[in-house]
Amino acid sequence: MTYNPPKVWWLPVLLLLLTASARSLAQPAQDSVQVLTLQDFHRLVLQYHPVASQAALLTEQARQELRMARGAFDPVVSSKLYKKEFAGKEYYTLWNNALRVPLWFGPELMAGYDQTTGNYLNPENSTPADGLSFAGISVPLGQGLFIDARRATVRQARLMQQIAEADRVKLINKLLLQVTKDYWDWLQFYREVQLIQESLELADFRLRAVRARVQEGDLAAIDTVEALTEVQNRQVMLHQAQLNYNNARLMAATHLWADNEVPLELQEHTVPALTGSELTSLPQDSLNHLLEIAKANHPDLRKLSLKGEQLQIEQQFAADKLKPKLNVEYNVLQNDFYRNTDLFDRQHMNANYKLGMSFSLPLFLREERGKLQLTKAKQQLNSMELVQTAREVENGLLAAFNEWASLEEQIRLQEQMVANAEILHQGELTRFESGESSLFLVNARELKYMEAQLKLYALRAKYAKAKTTLYWSAGEIQVD
Repeated sequence: MTYNPPKVWWLPVLLLLLTASARSLAQPAQDSVQVLTLQDFHRLVLQYHPVASQAALLTEQARQELRMARGAFDPVVSSKLYKKEFAGKEYYTLWNNALRVPLWFGPELMAGYDQTTGNYLNPENSTPADGLSFAGISVPLGQGLFIDARRATVRQARLMQQIAEADRVKLINKLLLQVTKDYWDWLQFYREVQLIQESLELADFRLRAVRARVQEGDLAAIDTVEALTEVQNRQVMLHQAQLNYNNARLMAATHLWADNEVPLELQEHTVPALTGSELTSLPQDSLNHLLEIAKANHPDLRKLSLKGEQLQIEQQFAADKLKPKLNVEYNVLQNDFYRNTDLFDRQHMNANYKLGMSFSLPLFLREERGKLQLTKAKQQLNSMELVQTAREVENGLLAAFNEWASLEEQIRLQEQMVANAEILHQGELTRFESGESSLFLVNARELKYMEAQLKLYALRAKYAKAKTTLYWSAGEIQVD
C-alpha cells in the first residue's frame, strides 16, 4: 500500500518565500561588507609585495651596473711627488701631474704638468725652472681601435638593463598568475558557501515543516528521518565549503603586504567581487595576436635574444684581441701654455714634442684564439636554446588556448545542465505537491541541481584561471 500525502496549498508559497529569505540570510549586510575587486587586489599586491620589490631592484641593479661600466670613461687626474735627500744633499724632487680623458671611439686625450729639481736629476727628467706642461693624444692603431674592454663593457651593460627588465616582467607575471588563480579560488568557494548556505536553510525549513505535518498526521514519521538526514548532509557540505573558503582566503591573504614588509590579513567582512568577474568570450583572432606578442615580448625569448647580442659584442672583442697592440702617443710641450699663443703652430710642434710608439703581439695567440672559439660555442648554445624555448613557448600557448576554448564549450553545456536540473527540480516539487512524489526524490533532485551549480562555479573559476594562464604564456598578464 502506497502512502499518498494530501496536497498542501501553502507549501509551495512557503518554499518560495524561504528561498528568497535564505538568499538574503546567506549574504552579509551590505553596509558591513567590503568588496575587493580583482583589479584592486592586483594593485594592493604590486604595491608592497616582496617579489614586486625584488623585481624593481633588478632594474636598479642593472642601472648601477651601467653606471659602473661608464666609469671606465671618467677623466682621471693623477699627481706624483718623489723627493730624495741624503747627507744634507738634495738628490732630486720629481713632481708629475696628469689629466687623462678617455674618448668613446678609442683615443685618449692627455694633459699635464711636470716640475723637477735636484743635483743628481736624470737628464731626461729635467724641466725648466717654471716646469714643463704638455698636451697630447694617445691613439690605438691596432687592437682597441674599433672596440676595447671599456666599450664592450658599456654596451653589454646597456643590454643588461633590458635583460633585467625582462627578468622583472617575468617575476611580475609569475606573481600575478598565482595571485589571480588564488583570487578565483577565493571567489569560487565564496559562491559555494553562499549556495550551500541557501540549500541548508531550505532543508532546515523542510524539516520543520515535515515535523509539523507529522504531528498533524499528514505524513509518516519516517519522513522526519529523511528530512533530518538531508539537513545533516548539507551541514557537512557547508562545513567543508567553509573550510575551503577559509583556506582560499588565507592563500589570497598571503599576497597582501603593507609598507616595511608587514603582512596583512583579509578580514571576515572582506569578500571577492561578484560583479565585474563575468567571463568574456574568446576573440576570433586572439591566437594569432597572442603568438605575435609572445614572439616579440615573451620574457624568456627576450632574455635569450639579448644574451645573444651580448655574446655578439663579446665575439667582436675577442676577434679584436687577435690584432697586434700598436699605440701611438704624441704630446706637444711648453713651459707655460697660458703665455704662448703659438702652442699649436706647426713650427713649434715640430720642435717641442714628445712622441712614443709601442708594439706587441703574442706569437701563438692561443689565449686569444681560444677565447674567440669559446665565445662562438656559447653563441651556438644560446641560439639552440632560443629555438627550443621559442617552440616551448608556442606549444605552451597553444595548449593554454585549447584549454580555454574547451572550457568555454564545457561551460556552455554545464549551463544547459543547470537549467535542465532546475526544470527537473521544479517538476519534482510539483509532483510532491500533488502527492505523486516523495521527499526523498525532492531532496535528490535538489541535490543534483546544487551539484550542477557547484560544478558550474568550478568550471568558471577554471576558465578564468585558464584565461590568465593563456596571457601569461604569451608573456603578459591581462585580466578584465
